[in-house]
Amino acid sequence: MTALALDIGGTKITAAIVGDDGRPGEPLTVPTPQSDVWRACEELLDAVSVGSDVDAIGIACSGPVDTVAGTVAPINIPEWKDGFALTDAVRTRFDGASVTLAMDGGCAALGEHRFGAAVGVDDVLSLVVSTGIGGGLVLGGRIVHGRSGNAGHIGHIVVPGSATPCTCGGLGCVETVSSGPSAVRWAQEQGWTGSTGADLAQSASDGDIVAITTLQRAGVALGQAIASAAALVDVNLVVIGGGFAQAGPPLWDPIQESAALHAKLEFLDGLEIVPAKLGAVGTLTGAAVLASGG
Repeated sequence: MTALALDIGGTKITAAIVGDDGRPGEPLTVPTPQSDVWRACEELLDAVSVGSDVDAIGIACSGPVDTVAGTVAPINIPEWKDGFALTDAVRTRFDGASVTLAMDGGCAALGEHRFGAAVGVDDVLSLVVSTGIGGGLVLGGRIVHGRSGNAGHIGHIVVPGSATPCTCGGLGCVETVSSGPSAVRWAQEQGWTGSTGADLAQSASDGDIVAITTLQRAGVALGQAIASAAALVDVNLVVIGGGFAQAGPPLWDPIQESAALHAKLEFLDGLEIVPAKLGAVGTLTGAAVLASGG
């Protein structure tokens, strides 16, 4: 029998067979299309599972999700923004297989807890800082879903000083300040001429004042959100992954300084903020753990 892991994001979809150790094997990845997203998922799962008798599938999907209903409504997948019955679709394709769905941030936290930067730590908050900002929680050694499956969605904590409209419909979410595209947009408004988060990091490394200021602004907001969330859920380890999190000291130093400035409660002494270890397969690893019954 075979277990599969599936990770559905706004820019790419990844799938792999789950190994005996609970980790994903060699993944296959395709870009997330603008339409027929389910067909892309189905074709990818078929390619990964060819010749196998699939009995379990773990799914990580960008949120919001509804793990009770088995539906997803990701902000960054326009075709599914009004809701898609993902669990039913997978069950129809793989009749008899168990299907477990979780938000991508929760899967990232679970993957880091089992195999990455949070091994041996039962309580951890995870952030994925990329095109958007996702998050998830492991408390007491188990992924926390919350009422609908969206616990830990830290990207929509409101931070001081921002009233920028967010794609969620709200105002001033940390995602409007600290995601890659949001930071790039703000830098361009200040006269910076680059076009990507990687460009922004390189410009900061080269000493560009606007780029440095932009990353400092993003890092301060992230530190504020982290301190607030850590106090709320009582964790002392925060793991940050995602492409934009690779921006280096110009982003990480303000994160650490801002979190330290705000995390003053005694039970937050020793709060650690560390890079994720699993890289691009962190969320897929969490999906693999789900498929394995974790």
